Parts: sequence; structure tokens; C-alpha cells
Amino acid sequence: MEKNAEEILIKIIKFTVLFIVLSFSLSHVVKANYTSEEYQKSFYDIGYKEVHEALVESRAHFKHEIELPVQIPPIEFTHSFGRLNDLEGDVNDGFEIVYHHKDKPKNHYTIDVKPIKYGLELRKESIDQTFKLKDGSEALYSTDFAEGFNLLIFEKKGWQYILSINKAVSDKVKPEILVEIANSVGP
Repeated sequence: MEKNAEEILIKIIKFTVLFIVLSFSLSHVVKANYTSEEYQKSFYDIGYKEVHEALVESRAHFKHEIELPVQIPPIEFTHSFGRLNDLEGDVNDGFEIVYHHKDKPKNHYTIDVKPIKYGLELRKESIDQTFKLKDGSEALYSTDFAEGFNLLIFEKKGWQYILSINKAVSDKVKPEILVEIANSVGP
């Protein structure tokens, strides 16, 4: 039963990432003069809101403090949005932040946070590197788990964090930078 839930969770994450990438890539191509207001509305229409508002909602939902990284990748972003994914049951619930650049679709970064007990488990063949974080915990880096994205997965204070960066900017956002970001979560 747990394996089936894990497979469903993996499919949902892959679908969500693919949906976001495709929807914003296509909308960017279709409408060259996409205003910032229209861009924001497209996110709000699919359930995103201001990051702090979504964080407060998520903390109340989980009844547990969520600490966020204080560092972001060294690429340009014009927008950030947050959302509580409160789906049927608890297995797929999580907090998500997306960072985008309105005119540079490849500048796409996400942070997904969910309770450890419902976190992803990478198969050994999906792990490219393992890093030791400054608190002694491990972070797993994968370049093939999510199509089009590189992931760094780690756990802190009861949460699993998944940092996802678009492969198109992997020359600027190397795994070591994602590790720095992971180390910036809480003291």
C-alpha cells in the first residue's frame, strides 16, 4: 500500500512540474506582450498566492513551523508564488513556492516542502550525488528523476524539502549552489 502511494505521489509531482513548465512556456510563446499583471493572474488562477499568505496557511494546516531557505539561486526572477496543496488525505499535502522570470521561462525554481513521513524516496539509480549538509544530514541530488529539472532532496526538522531547478540553467545553478541553499534553512 505504501509503495502504491509513493508511486502516485511521484506521478503527481512529475505531472505538476510538467504542467507548470508547459503552461508557462506555451503562454509565453503564444502571447509575446504578456504583462506582469496577466502573468500573475495566470498563477492565481491555478491556486497560487503571495508566498507569505500561503506559508501562513500551510503552517496552520500542518500545525508545524515551516522554515524556508534564506538563499535563492543566483539567477534572475521576476515573480514568486506560494501554494498549499491540500488534496484528499494527507499523503499528497505540501507547501510549494515557485520562482519564475516572466520573460525568461528557463529561470524556473521551486521549493516543495512536505512532512517526512510522506516524502519522496529516490531509487538508487536516480541519485547522481550525495552531499553532507552542515547539520550532518544528507542531501540527494538527481538529474533524471523529474524531466527537465535537477533536484536536491533533504530533510530538516520533520520536513522533506525538494529544491528543483530547470536544467536549462544548470550551468549557473550547480549542485553545490543547491547545497548552499539547503544549508540556509534554519539555524
